[in-house]
Amino acid sequence: MNILALNWNDLKNPYGGGAEVHLEELLRRLVKNGHNVTLFCSGFENCLPEETIEGIKIIRRGNRFNFNLIAPFHLRKLVNNENFDILIEDINKIPFYTPLYLDIKTLVVVPHLFATTVFHETNFMLGSYIYLAERPMVAVYSGKKYNVISQSTADDIAERGVPREDISLVHCGIDADFYSHDATLEKYSEPTILYLGRIKKYKSVQHLISAFKIVKEEINNAKLMIVGAGDYSDVLKKQAKELNLEKNVEFTGFVSKENKLLRLRKAHVAVLPSLKEGWGLTNIEANSCGTTVIAANSPGLKDSVKDGYSGLLYEYGNIYELAEKLKKILSDDIYRKQLERGAIEWAAKFNWDDAAKEFEKVIFDVVGNKL
Repeated sequence: MNILALNWNDLKNPYGGGAEVHLEELLRRLVKNGHNVTLFCSGFENCLPEETIEGIKIIRRGNRFNFNLIAPFHLRKLVNNENFDILIEDINKIPFYTPLYLDIKTLVVVPHLFATTVFHETNFMLGSYIYLAERPMVAVYSGKKYNVISQSTADDIAERGVPREDISLVHCGIDADFYSHDATLEKYSEPTILYLGRIKKYKSVQHLISAFKIVKEEINNAKLMIVGAGDYSDVLKKQAKELNLEKNVEFTGFVSKENKLLRLRKAHVAVLPSLKEGWGLTNIEANSCGTTVIAANSPGLKDSVKDGYSGLLYEYGNIYELAEKLKKILSDDIYRKQLERGAIEWAAKFNWDDAAKEFEKVIFDVVGNKL
């Protein structure tokens, strides 16, 4: 099968994130199954306009500011010149609205949509642009099949008007060989809380810092690691300073994959306090490393945690509830280890090979062939 995939970024792009990991993990496996795959995406500084990575032909044009404006011209040319069987359009920012200018069978992949959460991240003008740009999606893609990564996203697009029968669900996987539990490795000597991810306002790490202040009142030697980079770092550092937590909160910035693995294994608990996600990939990675999690009971995150088994959920924004659950895990080793056992079992249910097999079935269904 000849497959054309469309995404804003590829994994080499500095702005690439979870959506890019999800799509390219699946595309690589489609290549291994004998399919031809072309990924069309935006460019970035000093990038190659075209290259092949692990069998995926990557074509980059424009940049993150103009890509949605120039994409239609290049896509029409691509589709006219090559005999693609299907377009996989990944909508994780503003939709490209390809049905308006392309005549091709299409699978719409939706990690999650912003809706009103975009106003928590950016200014009113840009937020309004993104919010309004999502509104015509259901009408423009009428009759197209959707694939989502969580029940929360399935419910979201169904509430917008997409028929349930047009929605398929394939959970993300993880690299279980890499994100694995090492029973010989001890946890940090001091009770350690880990946040791992991009530092953006909507990630709500400010809630975690506020909760950590409460935790410190009872567990004086507790530590908080904030691992990742982003444009909200300075705000969080200022918050930590104002709360007199400078010596207890570590801001690492970007770290290597190996360093990330070590911290996931050694932390006592990982926390994801986001307002909304497509899925909580870090929850599953932490679980696979033998670390329990606490996550906000928000769309996407709640789907990736088996509450009371692999980790705990709390009401989004409830600082005191988050603090109480942190104190429980950090002060009760028996309870924490019980959750860790459940976490390892839960994470074992998610792998990319199985996800790719299910995704391939969805593609064949859209094209009209059966495996």
